[in-house]
Parts: sequence; C-alpha cells; structure tokens
Amino acid sequence: MTLDKRMSATEVVAGLADGMTLGIGGWGPRRKPMALVREILRSDLKDLTVVAYGGADVGMLCAAGKVRKLVFAFVSLDAIPLEPWFRKAREAGTLEVLEVDEGMFQWGLKAAAFQLPFLPTRVGLGTDLAELGGLNTVRSPYDDGETLIAMPALKLDAALIHVNRSDWRGNVQAFGPDVYYDEWFAKAAAKSFVSCEELVDRMEDHYPDNAQANIFERCFVSGVVHMPCGAHPSSMPPHYGWDMKALKAYADAARDPGDWAAVKDRFVGATEAEYLATFGGKEAVAALPLPIF
Repeated sequence: MTLDKRMSATEVVAGLADGMTLGIGGWGPRRKPMALVREILRSDLKDLTVVAYGGADVGMLCAAGKVRKLVFAFVSLDAIPLEPWFRKAREAGTLEVLEVDEGMFQWGLKAAAFQLPFLPTRVGLGTDLAELGGLNTVRSPYDDGETLIAMPALKLDAALIHVNRSDWRGNVQAFGPDVYYDEWFAKAAAKSFVSCEELVDRMEDHYPDNAQANIFERCFVSGVVHMPCGAHPSSMPPHYGWDMKALKAYADAARDPGDWAAVKDRFVGATEAEYLATFGGKEAVAALPLPIF
C-alpha cells in the first residue's frame, strides 16, 4: 500500500459513483471544497444523497440535477440567507429531504464516526423535525426513563473537505476561527478526499509548530488534491475571504427564468483554471478581504 495519496480532482470524481451518499465539509459560504464540487458538476455523476451544512455547493448540485436526496441543517450564503438555487429545487419538489437541527446533524455524523446506529439527544424534542423526518424516539434504560430522539447515523460513502495544508500522506492542517465539523465528516465516511491550498512533502519537516491544526488523522484520508483557491467563492481563512460579488452574481442568476444550463459555464467553467480566470485569477482571490463579524 502506498503512502502517497496525491490525486487529481478528476481522479477523485472518477472514484465516486451514481447513488452514493456524499458528505461535503465546510459551513454555508465558509471553507467549502468548491473545486471538487465543480469537478462533480463537470462530470456525469448523478442520483446523489448529499449531506452538508449547505452553501453554494448544495445549490449548484441541486441546480444541475445531481441530487436525489438532501440531508441538511441549513442551506445559506449568510448575507443571502436562503441559497437561491436550492430554494428553486425545494419549491419545485424535486428533492427528497431530511431537514434536521444543526445539533442533530452533528450527532448523526458522530454516530456514524463511532459506528453506532444512532445517538440519543434532546435536540429536536418539542418540534416537528422528528415527525417530518421519520425519526424515532428511545427511552432511557436508567431510572430517569427520559424519552429522547434517536438521531440516526449519517453514514457517508465519501466526504469532500478543503483544508489549508496537507502533505502527500494525508496529514492535514486547518486554520481559521472555526474548523466546523470537518473532523466528523472525515470520520463518518468510508473514504475522505481533501483538497488543500498548500501541499508539502512531510508536514513535520515544514510546520512542526502547527501540529495542533491536524484536525483528523491521516488514516481517514484516501486522497489529497493540491487546489489553491479551491474554496472560492466561499472563504478560506487566513488565505482569503468569501467573494460576495461573485455570490451575488450567482444568486441573481437564479431569478426567473433561472436556467442553470445558461449560466453553468460562468460559475463552473470547463476547467478550474478557466473558472478562476473568470473571477480575476488566483491573485484576485488571494486579495479578497476576510469578513469581520
């Protein structure tokens, strides 16, 4: 078995199959593996179950007809609260959905990571989420006898994650004020593929003082793709912020008639280089200011 896990984006997508359950890391318009998502959009892959704290990744895949079922806690571009292409698909009734609370979603990933069928939680009690999602309850076997929602494991065939750095063995480093739940996407998946802003040969030789940024072990990584600017138009701190101009143009394109086929070339491109050139190239992406909250 080789320790060299370097792959191209094309090779990653070629290893996926119709009907798979695909987890996408990041959070809304933050640190999304958009270059890998764009490679899926250039492919014939279809009939996917997508599991994500969604942003433009989910919107584009829905607009392109790649998604059969969506498991989500939200699909948002933040400043644009409801992702417009996702909204069109949802209103058209073309998606099977499981909508859960953000905490329930996290619990589902953790159940899969722990190889458990479910995890009990109070989150969602007193709401319609359990009934609408067909979720069951369990009763505590202890003296309290409490009734809890049994959040089922969100088992993933594959996960896509974007990180700041990786080496060719899959040792990753992720920075920023929040690494979200990428660790649990990686551990819930049978295979995880990471794209990275920077690729080095041996992480310990280059950045030994940043070992704490290794958010999951390399045993959970099946492939590594060197993809600078690979999160655009989402943010990738500390490298670049989100491209709100691009996101607004993307949202405007969803207005009636909102024909994805007519705008796909602009927001996906035939190649990643062509896509980045549309938005000013790597230099323009690197100059995007980080958002301040």
